[in-house]
Amino acid sequence: MTIKEFFSFKTNKYFWLNLIAMMAVVILLLFGVLKWLDVYTRHGEAVVVPDVKGMTVGEAEMLLRNHGLVCVVSDSNYVKNKPAGSILELNPSAGQKVKEGRTIYLTINTLDVPLRLVPDVADNSSVRQAQAKILAAGFKLSESELISGEKDWVYGVKYKGRQLNMGDKVPVGATLTLLVGDGETQVQDSDSLEIVEDAAGTTDVSTDDSWF
Repeated sequence: MTIKEFFSFKTNKYFWLNLIAMMAVVILLLFGVLKWLDVYTRHGEAVVVPDVKGMTVGEAEMLLRNHGLVCVVSDSNYVKNKPAGSILELNPSAGQKVKEGRTIYLTINTLDVPLRLVPDVADNSSVRQAQAKILAAGFKLSESELISGEKDWVYGVKYKGRQLNMGDKVPVGATLTLLVGDGETQVQDSDSLEIVEDAAGTTDVSTDDSWF
């Protein structure tokens, strides 16, 4: 058989039929694989992440579910002017396009106000120094309470009427009161000696001799 006869359809039609059938099977397989990959990866399908900032977790979960998305609370921060439990941030952020079924990670405003260490200003700071430290730490100050002691010297810090000790913590943003000296010193009386100044200006120190 010559080459011309081998490739002749009339002479070797079974060969050509088999070849055409094999090519058709290969094409169908490739088409099927590409279609499966397209469905599996949801190629061309995208969901826009809705803006859920300021919502509660329940509200956000419902809205995201309606968009074919799921959410998980992954972190929490404290923002004073935001409602407790409200959503502060989300990742991926609002407006981004993601695949359906994507998990959105939420950051919420903590339900409990965090505690913060009160700066140590008792017996080591003037009023101005103590005020600067307290305000820089994120606290507020009420009118100072004057006590007997060196003028403008801080002797302690109060929170809700209770004097704080070194190392105590109170809620962030709490209002504190400084205990400040009024400039008046206490006069201590001596019970063991009686100082008597006579008319001549001399000082006589007398003791009680009744026990002799």
